[in-house]
Amino acid sequence: MKNLYLGIKFSFSYFSILPMSFKESDDLSKKEILNVMLLFLPVVGLVLGIGTVFLFSILSHLGWYGAIVSAIFYMLLYGFLHTEAVIDVFDAIYASHSGKDPYTIIKEPTVGAVGVLYGVSFLLLKVAGIVLLFTHNILAEFIAIVIISRLSLLTLLILHEFKSSFLTQLKEALDHWSLMIIFVLFMIMGSFLTPYFIILLFIGIIFGFFISIFFTKKLKFINGDVLGVTLESVEILLLLVVALFMVKG
Repeated sequence: MKNLYLGIKFSFSYFSILPMSFKESDDLSKKEILNVMLLFLPVVGLVLGIGTVFLFSILSHLGWYGAIVSAIFYMLLYGFLHTEAVIDVFDAIYASHSGKDPYTIIKEPTVGAVGVLYGVSFLLLKVAGIVLLFTHNILAEFIAIVIISRLSLLTLLILHEFKSSFLTQLKEALDHWSLMIIFVLFMIMGSFLTPYFIILLFIGIIFGFFISIFFTKKLKFINGDVLGVTLESVEILLLLVVALFMVKG
């Protein structure tokens, strides 16, 4: 029970900015704790999504301005973690064109102009997509998207080998049977949220797989930053898919 409790806290601590405290005696490297930490990643997405929609329900009378505030609030809730990954990955890709080692570049604390431009572009696309959905009252599908992007990320842990000792440790800790149960539970719950959940889940997993393959081929490795930019890309593309089929002029 303690491992379950610590795993849940670790998940919210690692994947969001929600305040969590730990004791010095807490060993977060235990396989059982890391497994729970991963399995609760989509739950973190659910909580962040509900919190964002709740904020918009308060600010909805402000129209597009309230939607923008809510969209940025969502990204703030996970500390712009995945947006930072976008900057690092594209910095590394463009540095590799001039013969530099992309893994060395991606680990540097500084960022280049190209990475910043891509980061801003992803930010604008993300905010624009969320604002469009919110101003058309497409809220359940937004929550579905933030869950699905994290479920698709979990599938990548199974499919790839990583140039990261921590991700390799997470991959080894992830229990596949427990993951299947999580997928089934979220498919059931998500279908009550929106009838399109399973379709969006399938699309999100396909997007995640091919996007991760693209970046892996470009960089010749995959690490946490690649997973981060993949998650951002999946969310942006799913926002576009929902907008194309559900937003009426």
